Amino acid sequence: MRNIFTVMKFTMRDMLKRKSFIISTLIMLVLIIVGFNIPNIINSISDNPSMEHILLVDKDNIFEGNLSLLNNFDLNYDIEIADDTFNQIKEKIENDEIDSAIIIEKENNNIKIRYIVENTSIMSTVPEDLTSSLNALYSNIQIQKLGLTEEQLQLISPNFELVLEQTSNEEASGDVFVIMLISIVLFYAIYFCAYQVSSSITTEKTSKIIETLVTSTSPRNIVLGKTLGIGLVGLMQLILIVTTAYISAKVFIDQELLNSVLDMSNITIFLGVITIIYFILGYFTYALLYALTGSTVSKPEDVQQANTPIAFLSLIGFYLSYFTMMNPTSNLNLFVSLFPLSSPFCMPFRVMMGLDNPLYLVLSLVILIITILVIAKVTIKIYSSAILNYGTRLSFKDIINIYKDKKN
Repeated sequence: MRNIFTVMKFTMRDMLKRKSFIISTLIMLVLIIVGFNIPNIINSISDNPSMEHILLVDKDNIFEGNLSLLNNFDLNYDIEIADDTFNQIKEKIENDEIDSAIIIEKENNNIKIRYIVENTSIMSTVPEDLTSSLNALYSNIQIQKLGLTEEQLQLISPNFELVLEQTSNEEASGDVFVIMLISIVLFYAIYFCAYQVSSSITTEKTSKIIETLVTSTSPRNIVLGKTLGIGLVGLMQLILIVTTAYISAKVFIDQELLNSVLDMSNITIFLGVITIIYFILGYFTYALLYALTGSTVSKPEDVQQANTPIAFLSLIGFYLSYFTMMNPTSNLNLFVSLFPLSSPFCMPFRVMMGLDNPLYLVLSLVILIITILVIAKVTIKIYSSAILNYGTRLSFKDIINIYKDKKN
């Protein structure tokens, strides 16, 4: 156990001293802070941005002089009512007196709305909020002319109460956007931390440091020590990133705006503990697999190719989790939360959605732990024989033969 901690401390010091790790962490923190400051940056650049100045012309008096009531609709426009001709409107736009104009006129039995701007483009459209307000205003005018009572108005425009119900006993809750966002962060944290194990082992083989380690302690201690060391550094990095994001959201973002975009009501201490547990177990699952692939190559340039199968497996696990979130009460989502390659990405969010059946939660953890123990046994055995290989990269057949060899 002492040797494991010695290797772990050595690995942590090595990781924390790497310029690539320091720079990448700083870049992520800066991007988080800048990202949460984007609304403030936009506001500072466009100090007191002016509303679009739009001219309304009711050519045939369709609205009977009531267009000024649009100012009560809380529209983000500086509305001016006039009876200018098209040429006068054109001159005002060219002189920057107005930004645009709308001419309302009757054409046969239709009401035609002409939206006048200086130049049109593929993205140019008639403002939908303004046309909706014009439609609502016109309807109100016509209803008032008919002299309908409140009861008659309610018959014409009933208030529909929309209720979504399901037949399944399980009911999911929570903001899907928040769930997917955290899922992506968790996946990348597990993936990149685990990938560092393979990269670290190959780098040490190239520099021959591994020979010193092997003579000082057993391969088992090296595998477990490096996995623990890189995992702890990764966990600290993840906590730092999440903490920075949380503080930035509280300090730089208006809380009403934040609450309207992200529903954080389902974020609890229990969820945080479960997420950390699954991060640790998910990291060990993939880190041990990457330790295996790292020991089979002797050149850093071969690492990516050797890691491709493991990367493919991690992507399958992530996408299984990601897409089954669309239907979290399905049997497929339950299977994904138990399947060891995808449970680290899926089970925490079943907890967040209120689907955390204690039996399934314990079963998922047991399956994941057993999987880690099996992978650790296989990895340590193959690592012990392959770690000092400085020749060509071991093939899958070579790895199988090494594992079957009873002498190892």
